[in-house]
Amino acid sequence: MSLIRNSNELVLPSNIKMMVYGQPGMGKSTYALSTPKPLLFDFDNGVKRINGANLVGVDTVQISKWQDVLDVLKENLSGYQTIVVDTIGKMMDYIITHKCGNRVPIIKDWNGINQEFSNFMRNLSDLNKHVVFVAHRDTRKEGDDTVFIPSLREKSYNSIVTELDLLGYIEARTENGRTKRTITFDPTTRNDGKNTCNLPSVMEIPTIIDANGNLIRKNTAIQDYVINPYLGMLAAKKAETEQYVKVMAEIREQIELITDASSANDFASRVKAFDHVGSSLDMTRALFSAKVNSLNLIMDKETNKYIQKELQPSLL
Repeated sequence: MSLIRNSNELVLPSNIKMMVYGQPGMGKSTYALSTPKPLLFDFDNGVKRINGANLVGVDTVQISKWQDVLDVLKENLSGYQTIVVDTIGKMMDYIITHKCGNRVPIIKDWNGINQEFSNFMRNLSDLNKHVVFVAHRDTRKEGDDTVFIPSLREKSYNSIVTELDLLGYIEARTENGRTKRTITFDPTTRNDGKNTCNLPSVMEIPTIIDANGNLIRKNTAIQDYVINPYLGMLAAKKAETEQYVKVMAEIREQIELITDASSANDFASRVKAFDHVGSSLDMTRALFSAKVNSLNLIMDKETNKYIQKELQPSLL
């Protein structure tokens, strides 16, 4: 069986890899924990700054060295759907120490450092876990413009962002006298971003804690507005794929039955009657064309019907 697949036959991953970044006090960690069944990898002892109401039901691993992460990944994590890393900058520091000890990494070290990160991501994908990274905000100069970016070492930046489905910048905005927090997934002239899940460019983050620190709604923003819409899109694609496979199986069976001009003309009259989806009509035309060529059939321009091509006599 061929390993080549068209767009209707692709197997799409159901786990999301995302990063959120912003200034201190924007609620990045709380937002990251609005995922389904999260396990928090606390690399910089930031759990103490999260409102206790948002930690109910959240298990935490307080990391002191990279080996802690490797050990946890060997445990039974079936009860968790999401791994939250807070912060990724500190996590990369642990990886550097794990690979280089106390010395400053040199150029040849970075392949191994970035590979260690890629292995971590692969492990989580194999476990079918969502992963959300939290990062502080940094800046990058582009001409006269200042662009907000996640605070990551330059030699790891591209390797990390390449692994992500979503990169979102969290900030506070004031509109009509009302201050609200938003996350921007699309890249702009003022912030880096990534939006492969086709989410709205800018989304408002719901307020879940009132002025007195009381929980007023469940912390489920990422689950409700990021993961569920993405899974809904995958479900629609799966249904389309199943329909594609079904109709193409029927069409291939019908094409196998074509043996002459009469049966070819009969099939041609019914091509558009099938329940086509996606690229099935184009694929049908390609398969049918190959079939009529194999049978040495040609189109009669006067009757617009297939006829048997006359064989040329052999030259003596």
